[in-house]
Amino acid sequence: MSTGPSGYLTKQERIVVAGVDDLVIRSLLDRQQFFDPEGQAQRLGISSATWPLFGLLWPSGAYLAARLAARPVRLGERILEVGCGLGLASLVGHRRGADVTASDNHPLTASFLHHNLKLNQMAPIKYRHGPWLPASGRRHVMGRFDLIIGSDLLYDRDASALLGLFIGRHAAAAAEVWIVDPDRGNRPGFNRQMRALGFGVSEVRLDAAAGSDHLAYKGRMLTYARAG
Repeated sequence: MSTGPSGYLTKQERIVVAGVDDLVIRSLLDRQQFFDPEGQAQRLGISSATWPLFGLLWPSGAYLAARLAARPVRLGERILEVGCGLGLASLVGHRRGADVTASDNHPLTASFLHHNLKLNQMAPIKYRHGPWLPASGRRHVMGRFDLIIGSDLLYDRDASALLGLFIGRHAAAAAEVWIVDPDRGNRPGFNRQMRALGFGVSEVRLDAAAGSDHLAYKGRMLTYARAG
């Protein structure tokens, strides 16, 4: 356990993802951390209850990282992780040599990502501020991507609708989208939105029983593909 620069408590863990060297990740110690003295997160619509969620490792993110680790690196392919949090999947792709851009709306994501890159002796990664409402600026997500990935993003109906609009602005004509969803319940509406954007939809269950080192998990890998 250690104390971060803003007084919140953190921990470091060694994370095993098949296909890549282990990653050392600094995360928040628990969900009780909150530090927003200038109201920056509040202005971005991040409440005190949701503030710490970016800084935790989540099972859905581990499934996403594992799938990206198994995907062959494709020359010229641009990958965007949406709502990356600690960016485990982005770090896995970056370590394998893929062209990955990590993005999130939380004001501390970039600093945690930079610290974790240093912990793993990795070169800098592309990072952009990623609000789902239309935004412009040098530091915001710009352009279109061949593969857009994310985990646990369908947490409410409004957010799911905004995510679909965001993907519509940033998916290439021929693109794939991967969402790992722990059965949040907003999947049907999001699927309809993605079909309206021209994407085919497929789902694979990711259920796993509890083990000695992990809790039980129920969720789905949602894959959307558009031929262009």
